[in-house]
Amino acid sequence: MRLISQIGEWFDHRLQLAAPIRETVEHRVPRNTASWFYVFGSAALTVFILQIVTGILLAMVYVPSAAEAWTSLQALNHDVALGWFIRALHGWGSNFMVAIVLIHMVQVFLFGAYKFPRELTWIIGVFLLLMTLGMAFSGQVLRFDQDAYWGLGIGASIASRVPIIGPAAVKLMLGGPIIAGATLSRFFALHVFVIPGMLIGFVCLHLLMVLKLGINEWPMPGRLVKKATYDAEYHELTKKDGAPFVPYAVWKDMFFAAFILLAIAACAMYFGPFGPTGRPDPTIIQTAPKPDYFFLWLYALLSLLPPSMETPALLIGPVIAIFVLILLPFLSGEGEKSWRRRPIAVLTIMLIAIVLGTLTHLSGYTPWSPHMNAWSGDPVPDKFLRDTTALQRQGALVFQGKQCRNCHALGDLGGQRGPALDSVATRLTEDQLIRQVIQGGGNMPAYGKNLSPAETTALVAFLETLHPRTQAPARDAARDMVLGVEQDRRQDSQR
Repeated sequence: MRLISQIGEWFDHRLQLAAPIRETVEHRVPRNTASWFYVFGSAALTVFILQIVTGILLAMVYVPSAAEAWTSLQALNHDVALGWFIRALHGWGSNFMVAIVLIHMVQVFLFGAYKFPRELTWIIGVFLLLMTLGMAFSGQVLRFDQDAYWGLGIGASIASRVPIIGPAAVKLMLGGPIIAGATLSRFFALHVFVIPGMLIGFVCLHLLMVLKLGINEWPMPGRLVKKATYDAEYHELTKKDGAPFVPYAVWKDMFFAAFILLAIAACAMYFGPFGPTGRPDPTIIQTAPKPDYFFLWLYALLSLLPPSMETPALLIGPVIAIFVLILLPFLSGEGEKSWRRRPIAVLTIMLIAIVLGTLTHLSGYTPWSPHMNAWSGDPVPDKFLRDTTALQRQGALVFQGKQCRNCHALGDLGGQRGPALDSVATRLTEDQLIRQVIQGGGNMPAYGKNLSPAETTALVAFLETLHPRTQAPARDAARDMVLGVEQDRRQDSQR
């Protein structure tokens, strides 16, 4: 014991950690706050630590490459000892962490813990929630199966709608114009380094503020928050009716955290890991990609909204919601804390829960928006094949065989996911058609790896015929100018 004490004193003399640790352990909390309603914050921290540990183990095997990602996950599931269990712990830990953080924020809101002087603590909590959702989304992308591929395509489509910076945001997200190996590298860096690093920093700051400002007292009806007197009243409360955090309150946190870890392990054992499903294939568009449960409400919302309302709902709604959450402690920083005397707060939570719950339920029945109900086996209408060359007719076969009509209408028949192609040649030049087919863009996947050069040439030749007979196809003015200058030079040289 003397040796251990000497070693401890040696380290403390150099690190000076004993005093802050003692202050953390012995900081006084109001006795009523040592309840089961205050255990969600510590549980979220525990699950985050689990995510770090399991994430490090998975990163030792996972290969962030478009060619190897799916294979490395299969190896974890079937070849690496307990690899499937580690993947399952990580996946279910992500689900539990999102749920616990949401519950914690609801509890903080209902108990008025965002009011003075804890405004900044609440704001940091909002950013922690956003980063937790970012971790969940980026983790799903790393599965790089069929659902992840098309889910990322939907995410890129949402980002592309942002005015002015939309194209740049998509390129930054995907690492180029298409979903490829660079995309996985970026999301791997986000999921493993960037977002966890930010989370660790914000969590430390969040905990520091909880220690300095104290844990929110139990919200008693009639006990109003006033900036002029709150600090003195809180310190008086902890002095008269307070107790050290350890051991008075910590045992409930430890018990609940242990229960959550056991629940995650039980789910991992019983349900196993998430995916991966089939290999990502951009040519298979008759699919219904669904995100993990915490984004299902958004999936249903996009399915139910008319196309004209999708962009405002995606770009304006989340921004307003985040601003409201950030401004909440400044708009309602004083007054009543008890949820018993704040009916509007209770009704707000109930309304949000009902809306999100309903949308999540409907996500199992709503189709992917927009509808893709065309059948690629339908022949190309005869009017689009009249007076065409053999190469153009070959392109029509490619158009039909590659299921292009599942997304694009032709002659008022076909899918609604992409624009109708009856007059596409008036909108895009030959070079732009080639680039769109090979690289994709917007909602359209890239077909560069799924079409041979001959098929691409034939397909573009057919697309160039799709224009009204009274309207000429689109032309590249700059290219025509260059060709005209070269022609003039040849004529001059002949003279």
